[in-house]
Amino acid sequence: MRPTLRFQSLGVLVALTFLVIVLSLASPHFATTENIFSVIKSFSFVAIMAMGETLAILTAGIDLSVGSILGFCGCLTALMLNAGWPVILAIAMGLFAGTAIGAVNGSLITRIKLPPFIVTLGMLSIVRGAAYVITGGWPVSGLPESFMSLGQGYIGLVPIPVLFMVGVAVLAAIFLNYTVTGRNLYAIGGNETAARLSGVPVDRAKVIAYTLSGFAAALAGILLVARLGVAQSVSGQGYELDAIAASVIGGTSLMGGEGRISGVIIGAAIMGVLRNGLVLLGVSAFWQQIALGAIIILAVSIDKLRK
Repeated sequence: MRPTLRFQSLGVLVALTFLVIVLSLASPHFATTENIFSVIKSFSFVAIMAMGETLAILTAGIDLSVGSILGFCGCLTALMLNAGWPVILAIAMGLFAGTAIGAVNGSLITRIKLPPFIVTLGMLSIVRGAAYVITGGWPVSGLPESFMSLGQGYIGLVPIPVLFMVGVAVLAAIFLNYTVTGRNLYAIGGNETAARLSGVPVDRAKVIAYTLSGFAAALAGILLVARLGVAQSVSGQGYELDAIAASVIGGTSLMGGEGRISGVIIGAAIMGVLRNGLVLLGVSAFWQQIALGAIIILAVSIDKLRK
């Protein structure tokens, strides 16, 4: 399977390269250093969330709650900061909340045997409602500079959120390729019955996958709040589609068992580059949604035809 996955990632990388060349020729503002770093920074949040989403998709499942987890955990962290909590403890509370929600998703899926789609769809509504409850529907601002530096700061020329994205990617790749649980996720997505009969702890692996998905969404939410300087209960609406799209465009199969972290990052990059390029070309936001939807359908169709 490894050569096949490498070929998929290479094909997506070629598509990204072609897209960058076309947009560079179409707009003189696209290939500037400032714009390139802006694009990378903008899709880093989606990429982090998509890497967690990929873990769930590898098991032939799906996590529709990641966008709501992103919004809720961002709001929770901001409220803790406004209450006078130290930055580290507030961030830890936000990460813990996202991790706990992901663990609940995994437990409901494995213990009660509910479909992942139903569980995470219900959790999407519950967590979004919780975000409105804790904020009263009002934005949370007045955040400390030390916190906002996580989303707005740079180390050299590289934005800090991009460094977080790279760090998460390295850890996720190590987890999937060099740990027993990571390899089990591929086995479960390939054939869950065979994996279970072979002694793979299927339920435990699924719980871990959804727990890590919740953690990644929480991290993305906290970094997004740090970048914007304000937390809103509506943050992350529709982001679950972006996460799924980045994963699928990057070569992850919705049927489970196939996918690479490098492909997920490239998929998120394609989405970010496309949106940025269309904005520079003056294309309406409505057409941007059409283009993104067409790319998702094309990516899934290619995966289906390949099989």
